[in-house]
Amino acid sequence: MLEHLSTERRNEKTMHLDKMTTHEILNTMNAEDQIVAISVAKEIQNIENLVKSVITSFKQGGRLIYIGAGTSGRLGILDAVECPPTFGTDKEMVQGLIAGGLEAFTVAVEGAEDSETLAADDLKNISLDEKDTVIGIAASGRTPYVIGGLQYAKSVGANTGSIACNKHAEISKYAEVSVEVETGAEILTGSTRLKAGTAQKLVLNMISTASMIGIGKVYKNLMVDVQSTNIKLVERSKRIIMEATGADYKTAEEHYEQANRNVKAAIVMILLQCTYEEAVKKLEDADGFVRHTL
Repeated sequence: MLEHLSTERRNEKTMHLDKMTTHEILNTMNAEDQIVAISVAKEIQNIENLVKSVITSFKQGGRLIYIGAGTSGRLGILDAVECPPTFGTDKEMVQGLIAGGLEAFTVAVEGAEDSETLAADDLKNISLDEKDTVIGIAASGRTPYVIGGLQYAKSVGANTGSIACNKHAEISKYAEVSVEVETGAEILTGSTRLKAGTAQKLVLNMISTASMIGIGKVYKNLMVDVQSTNIKLVERSKRIIMEATGADYKTAEEHYEQANRNVKAAIVMILLQCTYEEAVKKLEDADGFVRHTL
């Protein structure tokens, strides 16, 4: 029942929200937002366990699939679409599914989140299997679409996880690893795009970033698998090579081109003074980890 969910309760600090000045509203929002990071910190162990499941999936050729409805679904898609340019992943490796399909990213699809069967259909359409990890996202922790998706994922042997913003969430019962970040009452009652949405975004950032680090997509704190899809990213790639090797701009640029714009290979070529072919082979032998290659 909604009245038992902390995300649906009225916030005692904002009972007269409509009487506040703009300055007071913004100060109140900022104060409430500061609660979020503290709440996320309490779930670090569960988030770590979820990251380990994702890394296991990636290492055996599996995928990370987010499922959610409304804001939660949109946040999953947002995290997924940032992975290819940031980490050089295939677009299939991290995916976001939203109740009602991609149309629901911009326009609400009435009733879609209330179906437990739609998520199973969506997961069947992407050929979900036992190598994958499915993470259900729901601020309330009770969305039928997410529950149905987790049930289907479990039936095919996939790893399952959940992210909710209420304790004792219903979706937690269907996940092997559950993350419950209790963010409390919103300043605008029930508007979970606020603190709850921020909490979900923080957790998703942690899951995707830590998982990519765990499979060698980062060297030191540099995104060495970045895709150079525009002028800005081409220049960032060269700067990454410079930062990783201490080389000057000209040297970095030359090796970047010689390495077919493969940042990792260019770094290895410079540091180990080897050819592109040798760098690629060394990286393959080290499972893509630059540090292990060196």
